[in-house]
Amino acid sequence: MELRQLRAFVKAAETLNFTEAAKALCVTQSSFSQSIKSLEEELDVTLFHRNSHEVTLSQAGTELLPFARQTLQQADNCVNRMNDLLNLRAGTLNIGVTHSFSLLMNETIMLFLKTYPGIKLNIFYKTMGELMDMLVKRELDFALSFKPTVSYPQIESHMLFDDCLSAIVTKDHPLARHSSVTIRRLAEYPIVLPSKGLQARNTLDAILCRSNMEITALMEMNSVNPLLRLVRNSKFVTVLSSASIETYPELCAIPIDEPEATMTGSFHILKESYKKEATKEFIRMLCETNAIKDKLHSWIDG
Repeated sequence: MELRQLRAFVKAAETLNFTEAAKALCVTQSSFSQSIKSLEEELDVTLFHRNSHEVTLSQAGTELLPFARQTLQQADNCVNRMNDLLNLRAGTLNIGVTHSFSLLMNETIMLFLKTYPGIKLNIFYKTMGELMDMLVKRELDFALSFKPTVSYPQIESHMLFDDCLSAIVTKDHPLARHSSVTIRRLAEYPIVLPSKGLQARNTLDAILCRSNMEITALMEMNSVNPLLRLVRNSKFVTVLSSASIETYPELCAIPIDEPEATMTGSFHILKESYKKEATKEFIRMLCETNAIKDKLHSWIDG
């Protein structure tokens, strides 16, 4: 049994499409199909049921999948460990970031690239659900976001700092005089919101649902920076984490006075996966930035 066979099997199980799986692994379809066939012959089982319309996992394939993933993860751990012996002089770090968390990253990215020029950073800005899926598929080393509102059994999360959902306005806005604001008061002002699926919006929607209230937005955006620029140049209100205005001194954040408004900045890794030295170093640098250190939780360097 070879690792290339297991990689082919896992990718085929994820896509249930041999053409798409072969393309993802950058091999020809004939070579890919031969890897699957060889694995089936070696194990003396049928791993997939195939017909002209679809590919499905057999019972044997379903049983093999978690063991194949575990074997590939252990193999990747070996490679990662060897790369770490280079003292962070080479390698790749794949980081997932939610849009709400993105503005806290700039200082750390610049410092890390300057300190470790031999390590390539691949940064993916996605929704929480997309990042968790990428972690499970081992496409990310870790993800940075606020704590999700649902449980992900295969993911372990570590708290970094506490934050809160806030009304974001200019410093001369009427709300800027208040130390906190209720949802009912917020609804009295023209508002623009982050799109559904972004973490701040998910938190707001949960509060609205509990309160049996609605807020009508004039506009929704799926990116935080344009949303903040719009608020900066208008009298609109938006709702984001207070940390989102770190690089916008013209704006202020008024905490929303609701029990569910707490947001916890966290990093997430796949359970039982090897944590790269580069991961630990990036998180250490992040915790020492001005954007984070005043809100910092202790976290375990495992």
